[in-house]
Amino acid sequence: QVQLVESGGGLVQAGGSLRLSCAATTNFFSLYVMGWYRQAPGKQRELVATITSGNMSNYVDSVKGRFTISRDNAKKTVYLQMNSLKPEDTAVYYCNARLSISYWGQGTQVTVTS
Repeated sequence: QVQLVESGGGLVQAGGSLRLSCAATTNFFSLYVMGWYRQAPGKQRELVATITSGNMSNYVDSVKGRFTISRDNAKKTVYLQMNSLKPEDTAVYYCNARLSISYWGQGTQVTVTS
């Protein structure tokens, strides 16, 4: 069982920045594909970004050039740096760890005001 604990969400004005963190409990963190997803009210959960064990990253088109995913294997933590935030980025952001099984964090709220 892998536990994921997100932090760093909050309220920010449009154009601002936030950095999300997700700390994992597994000793095999470096093997996991880590990802950030988000779910806005009334919408389905969507993939925001992923990063592989080899540090290959992938982003949904709507955040390319604004968000950066990174990982620190020594700290067993994945980050999501979010710049130039827009009101449409408002959502609950979830951390995901995937190997043979997928694990989810509890989510952290990000609210962007115009």
